[in-house]
Amino acid sequence: MARAVCVYCSSSDSVGEHFFSAARELGRQIGLRGHSLVYGGGGVGLMGALAEAASAAGARVTGVLPEALVSKGITGARIDQLVITRDMRDRKAAMQERSDAFIALPGGFGTLEELLEMLTLRQLGYHEKPVALVNVDGFFDPLLAQFERMYELSFAKPAYRALFCVTVGAVEALAYVETYVPEPLPAKWTRT
Repeated sequence: MARAVCVYCSSSDSVGEHFFSAARELGRQIGLRGHSLVYGGGGVGLMGALAEAASAAGARVTGVLPEALVSKGITGARIDQLVITRDMRDRKAAMQERSDAFIALPGGFGTLEELLEMLTLRQLGYHEKPVALVNVDGFFDPLLAQFERMYELSFAKPAYRALFCVTVGAVEALAYVETYVPEPLPAKWTRT
C-alpha cells in the first residue's frame, strides 16, 4: 500500500557527503517503492537532495513551507504541491495531517523538534503512525543514550522504546513503515 512518508532532515549544505547520500537514497527508495514524500519544502541541504531524488524516482512530492521562509528563496524546485503555512507550528501540523509515517534523517534543532513532537504525540495517543530514525554514522546515538537515561531514571517508561524504530538506512526504514502494526503502549500516567 502506498503511503505518504514525511521526512524530517537538515537544510544545511555544510554537512558531510555521506549524509547527502543517505538523503538521496531515502528519496529514491520512497519513489521506487511507490510512496509519496511530504517534507519541509526546501531546496537546500538534505531536504533538497531528498526531494530531487524522490521526484526523479517517481514520487509525488509535497513541500510544506511557512510563508516567512518562502521569501528567502529556498523553496525546492521538484515539488508537485507546495503548501504555504502561516508559521512553523502550522507547518508541523500540516505535515502531520498529510502523512502516514514519519522518518527522521540527521538534522539540527528543527529536525529534533519535529521528531520529538511526533514521539510525544504517539506516546499520548494522538496518532498511531510509524516513526523511524535513519541513524546515519551513529548520528542519533547520543539522543538514544539520553532516552535510555530517561528510562533508567523513570522520566519515561522503558515500554516507550516501541514509539520508534532505529534503522541504518532507507530500505530498512521503509520496510518498517510498510509492515508497521501499532504496538499497545502503557498510559503515561500509570505506574507500570
